[in-house]
Parts: sequence; structure tokens; C-alpha cells
Amino acid sequence: MASPHTAATDTATGSHPSHPGDHATALTHALVAAGRGYSVIPLTRAKLPAVRSPHHADRAPAPCRGACGRPGHGIHDATRDPLAVRHLFAAAPWATAYGIACGVPPHHLIGIDLDTKHSADGLTALQLLAGEHRFTLPPTLTVHTPSGGRHLYLSGPPSPSVPNSAGRLAPGIDIRGAGGYLVGPGSRTSRGRYRPASGVPRSPAPAPPALLTLLAQLPPTTHHPKTSPVPAAHPAPALLRFVRTSPDGQRNARLFWAACRAYASGIGQEMATALTTAALDTGLTEREARATIASAARR
Repeated sequence: MASPHTAATDTATGSHPSHPGDHATALTHALVAAGRGYSVIPLTRAKLPAVRSPHHADRAPAPCRGACGRPGHGIHDATRDPLAVRHLFAAAPWATAYGIACGVPPHHLIGIDLDTKHSADGLTALQLLAGEHRFTLPPTLTVHTPSGGRHLYLSGPPSPSVPNSAGRLAPGIDIRGAGGYLVGPGSRTSRGRYRPASGVPRSPAPAPPALLTLLAQLPPTTHHPKTSPVPAAHPAPALLRFVRTSPDGQRNARLFWAACRAYASGIGQEMATALTTAALDTGLTEREARATIASAARR
């Protein structure tokens, strides 16, 4: 039977009523993850840290990252200690998910969140980047998300730290580094359950050095560059080939990604005609192609 706290939406955490089984399942998976060396925190159905801040009633709370000794400091609560994990979940009985902290020992995880929404194909974008920069993405721990995307877990070096970013490496690719977290497998959120992929390693593979170089060159999240943060060879031939080889069902998504890449590299206007021609070769109409390229330009 749900406790009084779980019977209504929690205004501080954004949580909603949940079945007690979801809480127990999340705790079980979080303890398994902690046993494998991952630092974890409980999350709400909205994927937010579930433990309420102990400073929420302070008039002018001083910055605190857990130095006060009380839980409720988000990612700074992340722990591998099973007893501490149980205490965190006990403090948030409405938690139905858990987060795995990135950038911390011993794995120094780098999370790659590949989206498949809003005309973005993160997996295809990552494959193109791998081809452009001559690295192979190794088989690694992978989790399927409720929206149809996937999370890739890679291990990185202790330093330099990898920054968090959203769509800066390429459209459809978010990076979780130091100070970030991924929703762990076995979690249930308002969108559904996160499930581990079958047939892949259960441990994160080392990130390819070329990928680490790209990630290190990403600008801070608050900066909005007008040109690509990743110096590389002229991308036009690869982008056109990428569009021309689009399989059915991905023509528009590939064109959008290639156009975004061209504009981010400062060559969008000069490539617009060539991209349109390449899109026509795949079967898109000129009107569809121009509309997609215009959308990428606005982005």
C-alpha cells in the first residue's frame, strides 16, 4: 500500500504515484550496479534526483555539494556503498529509477545518449563521425531507452574530464561526462522502462582515443559557437556520400543531419545546392529537400 507521501505528486521532486514494485526493482538494479563499481543515486519518474534538498527551506542557501553530511545534493550523493544506496532509496520511497554517475572512479564513465526523435538519428550520426575520424566504436555496455534511443557506456581516462553536452558533437548525440548521469537499466520512468541490450558486453569498453579527442574539443555548454568545434578535413564529400546512400526510411533524417553538420562547419550555404541534388538522387522531392535544409539552417 502506498505511503501518504507517494499518494500525491511530490512538488519538490516532480515525482508521481508509483507501484511499490517499481521502487523495489530500481533499488535492486541500483545495488547490482553499485556492486559492479558504479556510483548511483535514486531518481524520480521524471529522471530527476529523488531525494529532496536539505536546504530547500533556507532563505539564501549557501552552495553545498554534500559537505553538510545530509543527503539531497543530486549527483553529489552518488555512491557505491550498498548501505548508503539503501539509505538514499529509503529517503525517497517514490523513486522508481536510478542514475549512474559519469566521470567518477573506477570506470570514469562516458555516457553517449543517442536520440532518434525530431529528425535526428544519433546512431547514424555517430557512425558517420567514426568514419570521418577513422575510429571504430567497440562493442560495449548498451541500454535501450523507452523512446527508442540507446545509451552507450564507455570508460575514459581519469583526466582530462569529459564535459557534458547536448547535440554539440552532432544532432541526436548527447554526452554525459563529469557531473552528469545516465538512467540505469531496470529503471522505470514516466516514459517506460530502460532495458539492457542483449548480446553486448556487460562492462564498458575503453573509449577510442580519436573519440576522446573530439569530446575534449567540445565547447562549454553555455557557449554557442558559430562554427564547428571539431577541426577536421573538409567534410563535403563524406556528407554528400552519406546522403546519397540513405536507406529507405532514413532519407530525410540523413539529409537533416548532413545539413546541420555543413552549417556547423561554416559551409552550409555553399553546400545547399549539392545537398539538394544528393537528396533528389535518393527520391526526395526538391521541395522536401529544401525544407529540410532550411530547417537545419535555422537550427
